[in-house]
Amino acid sequence: QLQLVESGGGLVQPGGSLRLSCVASGFRVDYYSIGWFRQAPGKEREGVSCISSGGIMTKYAESVKGRFTISRDYAKNTAFLQMNDLKPEDTAVYYCAAVRDSENICFTDAVPYYYWGQGTQVTVSS
Repeated sequence: QLQLVESGGGLVQPGGSLRLSCVASGFRVDYYSIGWFRQAPGKEREGVSCISSGGIMTKYAESVKGRFTISRDYAKNTAFLQMNDLKPEDTAVYYCAAVRDSENICFTDAVPYYYWGQGTQVTVSS
């Protein structure tokens, strides 16, 4: 069974940090680009960041540049999203997604992705 599972969400105060993990099972993510997306209540899903299969390309939404860092660990078949200096507007359900990548590129548009996790809640509040 091909599956992505996110973890690491929670409640954090403004200015705090969280590290989200996205573990793949049933397939190797070595040949897949990984994207992180989020959706807040009443808002459309937003592309947050992505990383290409070889890790050469990374992209970030303007709203998270300088605060979030995407990475991947091939040995652990896992991708990460380190989130620092969190703000209340970062509150959302965060999803990871994967798409086969033969060109070492990635997208923050959700359309190409076909493997999705179930999401993890991130709440930033004092």
